[in-house]
Amino acid sequence: MTTKPEDDLLTVFRRADLGGDDRLDLMEFTLVLESLGLSWNRADTQDRFEQADTNRDGFISYEELQGLLERL
Repeated sequence: MTTKPEDDLLTVFRRADLGGDDRLDLMEFTLVLESLGLSWNRADTQDRFEQADTNRDGFISYEELQGLLERL
């Protein structure tokens, strides 16, 4: 059985979603980045979080995370 990259990303997203609310706060977003091997300084992480939060609700949904990673 093969897995698709989006399956792996969903697994990482769910593991980082400590609140279990299908959205990531900044700390959880940072956990996802670390799991993916992306290390940015605090300012860059905050900037990318704000870029990804397209609906401006203060959280990152799975779809918003996908969109950010596709743009990188």
